[in-house]
Amino acid sequence: MKKCMNKARVAISRRLTAAKTVLRSRRAEGFVDTALKILMAVVIGALILAGLYALFGDTILPTLTRRITDLFNYAG
Repeated sequence: MKKCMNKARVAISRRLTAAKTVLRSRRAEGFVDTALKILMAVVIGALILAGLYALFGDTILPTLTRRITDLFNYAG
């Protein structure tokens, strides 16, 4: 019984030491880092969206409109 109690005490002691180490650790992601990542994602997304909008507005939609008009104005 004494041996079992010593094993339990050692196991609990190891877990407490591990928990203290984790709690004392100063590694963390700061709020500024997270805000900067979110801001970068929003700016890059806006640039991609603006590029696609310009591409569709100037190149793809006029060509598509012309082709659809030609398709339905078939005089044959």
